[in-house]
Amino acid sequence: MQTNLGDQFKQTTNARVVEEILRKCVHCGFCNATCPTYQLLGDELDGPRGRIYQMKQFFEGEPANAEILKHLDRCLTCRSCETTCPSGVKYSTLLEIGREAIERELPRPAIERIKRRGITWFLNSGWIFNLTLQVARFFSRVLPASLRRSIPAQQEPIAAVQNHHQRRVLMLSGCVQPSLAPNTNAAAARLLDRFGISAIEIKAKHCCGGVGLHTSQIEQGRGQARRLIDLWWPQVEAGIEAIVFTASGCGVTLKDYPELFALEPEYAAKAKTIAELSQDLSELVAAEIEKHPLKIGQPRRVAFHTPCTLQHGLGLKDKVESLLAKAGYHLCEVADAHLCCGSAGTYSLLQPELSARLRNDKQNALMIDRPELIATANIGCQMHIANGASVPVVHWVELLNDALQTGG
Repeated sequence: MQTNLGDQFKQTTNARVVEEILRKCVHCGFCNATCPTYQLLGDELDGPRGRIYQMKQFFEGEPANAEILKHLDRCLTCRSCETTCPSGVKYSTLLEIGREAIERELPRPAIERIKRRGITWFLNSGWIFNLTLQVARFFSRVLPASLRRSIPAQQEPIAAVQNHHQRRVLMLSGCVQPSLAPNTNAAAARLLDRFGISAIEIKAKHCCGGVGLHTSQIEQGRGQARRLIDLWWPQVEAGIEAIVFTASGCGVTLKDYPELFALEPEYAAKAKTIAELSQDLSELVAAEIEKHPLKIGQPRRVAFHTPCTLQHGLGLKDKVESLLAKAGYHLCEVADAHLCCGSAGTYSLLQPELSARLRNDKQNALMIDRPELIATANIGCQMHIANGASVPVVHWVELLNDALQTGG
């Protein structure tokens, strides 16, 4: 695509990146075929090609306006378009740069800024978030059905691992998963223990920075990422084998650290090391599984929802499905598996109507082959799909942990 950046952008640090991305786009439209919002709304401006063209106009000198920001905000950042694109356009990078530049020129209304800051504060508040969840569970019977369905049930705790092995990995706790689904990391630790690997989980309030980045609070997100790097760095220097995450959404953010800190000499090298050490739990388990075969007594029918962050962001499509099949589970057919469920970080809070429509479509797609369970690999997807689902929704590692207990 021919590009001529406006004078106000030619001298910015992102000018070269923006120009390279825009020139790679040939405007073919293949991306629209796999874009959830374009499929839902049928509006060219709500597809990747239309959004790219709107950002191109802005970077070439057109003034920012609320209409552009509206269509950019409707993007889930699922990266399905990047998987589809034959030219390798880094759409998500362009979107992040575009949103930040547009908001500098045209700040959001005060009420919008307060809302986004409130969401970030609450999700990262630790004990306040947990207390709110406990109160909601206590009063769930008197709440409206729509709210009651969104409250996850209290999980029966999994016994903690006591063994200490020579092989050690760090495991990300995350901001909301310890409250919403504490058994995910507990099951992961037990699974790794069977492989002779100790999972070190630093018990402190910390977020990967993704929540701030999702809500246009770039510096807030960078600040949280710096704190996490500082928190982990002594363990990195002590020789941990890997940094394991059980939420693929957090994983994509960790993998993006080198770009996030490219212009910060103090953190650039550390960010690169963190990204290189980081891997989804499924990658580590897949490397160990041949030495520790799994089997279960009664095969169960499971529909696996592959989060966008796992298949498009991390490029790990079919990795978990292979593990579940090896453990003896029957993988059910899933329609339109490449499409987003509508959770997308904070999207379900900022775009509730579109998010609910995408969730309903995803629930129907997951149920076409009559599964007994739905499994996924990201806490946001797990909670979102479980809202109104007719079968339990779990993290896949719980199923593998059960398989080891039964057949190990």
